[in-house]
Amino acid sequence: MSHKTILVLLDGLSYQVAEHAMGHLQAYVGAGKAALYKLECELPALSRPLYECILTGVAPIDSGIVHNNVSRLSNQRSVFHYASEAGLVTAAAAYHWVSELYNRSPFDAARDRHTAAPHQPIQHGHFYWSDHYPDSHLFADGEDLRLRHHPDFLLIHPMNIDDAGHKHGLDSSQYRNSARGADVILADYLQGWLDAGYQVLVTADHGMNNDRSHNGLLPEEREVPLFVLGSAFSLDPNAQPKQTDLCGTICHLLGVAHDKPACRELLT
Repeated sequence: MSHKTILVLLDGLSYQVAEHAMGHLQAYVGAGKAALYKLECELPALSRPLYECILTGVAPIDSGIVHNNVSRLSNQRSVFHYASEAGLVTAAAAYHWVSELYNRSPFDAARDRHTAAPHQPIQHGHFYWSDHYPDSHLFADGEDLRLRHHPDFLLIHPMNIDDAGHKHGLDSSQYRNSARGADVILADYLQGWLDAGYQVLVTADHGMNNDRSHNGLLPEEREVPLFVLGSAFSLDPNAQPKQTDLCGTICHLLGVAHDKPACRELLT
């Protein structure tokens, strides 16, 4: 198995909103071309620890990235490491914490904003540092990387849903509409990615609560969506993926050796 793969990480998207607000993604589900699963995020339900969890398969309590202010390179092996060391091309359009985890820390905007580093785990990157950086721009950054560098693994990580949740809370029109807006933007790209042979996973790190935060055990904080689209996915409704399975599952898709947990039931 060797498939190019795109991981879309919609920061802060709670499952309960994803289930009703992502009309375009749900159209693929309704047509039998995608599946939606409910994941429970690891603890703590915070961004930097869960970027690390998703991309390395290691829970925060074991990775040592236990809160957002732990600013250092990861000491774990990520999808970017496995892919680049196997000779594949890696890219990310993402929040600057991803660059700090896998390329260089601390982030230096002048040096690291636009990355062309063939010997780093993330070889090609566009990184941002403002939570209100428009999702439309971030997706365009990701598509620029895809068209110019043809990456085998591409991470696309917009922040506006999380930003709206911190400003207005879970039960707000602003939060729900930010999720709808991300779904509309995805509609501009998804079919083109699938036609180009990419396998696509769309998920979130954590959810959001009505206190305009996240870090606890409430379902709206911990339950996040996983949409999968592409010919390599089984669409098995009985599959039970875990957040810690995503790294290994993506490595299976890429066809690279790894030692991470994976959800084989997700794949054909």
